[in-house]
Amino acid sequence: MFACGLLNSQPMGFYAPAQIVRDASEHGVAVRAVDVNLSDWDNRLERVDEGRPSRGWALRLGMRQVDGLGETAAGSIVAARTAPFRDAHDLWQRSGVIPAQLEKLAAADAFRSMGQDRRQGLWAVRGLKAEKPLPLFAHAGAREDGQEPEAALPAMQLGEHVVTDYQTLRLSLKAHPMALLRERFAAQQVLPTAGLTALKDGQGVAVAGVVLVRQRPGSAKGVVFMTLEDETGIANAVIWPKVMERYRKQVMGSRLVLIQGRIQRTNDIIHVVAGRLEDCSHLLGLLTAEPDTFAA
Repeated sequence: MFACGLLNSQPMGFYAPAQIVRDASEHGVAVRAVDVNLSDWDNRLERVDEGRPSRGWALRLGMRQVDGLGETAAGSIVAARTAPFRDAHDLWQRSGVIPAQLEKLAAADAFRSMGQDRRQGLWAVRGLKAEKPLPLFAHAGAREDGQEPEAALPAMQLGEHVVTDYQTLRLSLKAHPMALLRERFAAQQVLPTAGLTALKDGQGVAVAGVVLVRQRPGSAKGVVFMTLEDETGIANAVIWPKVMERYRKQVMGSRLVLIQGRIQRTNDIIHVVAGRLEDCSHLLGLLTAEPDTFAA
C-alpha cells in the first residue's frame, strides 16, 4: 500500500504522518494502533479478518511511529515475541529492552493487547528495575521482586489520550483535538477546513488546526507554507514575508494555530493567505487540565 511506503520513508518534510493516515482512512482503509504484540518496526498491512482473505486489509502502525523509540529496541521486542507478552514485566524480561524505552511505548498506548491502557502501562513500567533481568530469573520466568498488586488508577479521559497521542505519535486514532475544541472555535466563527471548498476567491475566512508541516523553500523568496489539520480535513496556508516578520513567533512556535486571512483559489486548489495568526496551543492544555469536559 502507498501509505505504508510513505510512512516508512518519514521524515519527508511535506507530508506528515497524520495526513497520510487520514488519507488512508478516508479511502476506506482500517488503521490499527501501535501495539507491542502486533506491530513490527515498519508500518505494514494485515488482514482485517484473519482467515478471511476477501475481507480486505488494514494498516498496522509500526513502532517506528513512537517518538524516541529506537529501532534496536523494537527489533529486540519483535525477536522475543515467540508468544504474546503478558504484561510489562514479561515484556521487559523476555526482550531485555531497558525500561526507558518501554516507557516510550507505554506512553504511546502500545500495551492494549496486554490489557493495560496508557496510564496502567506507565505505572507498570516505572515499577521495573533499571537493570536487565538476571539470567536466572529470565530462564525461570519468575518475578525477581514478587507479584505486586495492580494499583487502582483513574481512567484517562479522551482529551488526555488525544493530546498524549499527538505528543508521542504525532497523530491519534481516537479523536482529533479540534473536534473536542470545536465549540470554542465555532463561537469565534472559525470555519472547519472542509468548508473552504464552498468559499470564493478573495473571500475572508478564519481557520484553525494542529500544525502538521511548516515549509520555507529556498525558491519561495521568504514565503512560508503551513499545513493545518482539523477534524474535517487539511488547510494549506501561505504566509508572505511581511506577515512572517510580524508573526514569526506564532508561525514557528504554534502547535495549534488560528489563521485569519483570505481565500486564494485556482479551480480546486485552495490556499488561505494569512493576514493574522494567533497561537492557540494553550487550548491543548485544556484537554488535560479539564478532562471531564472532554470525556469519551
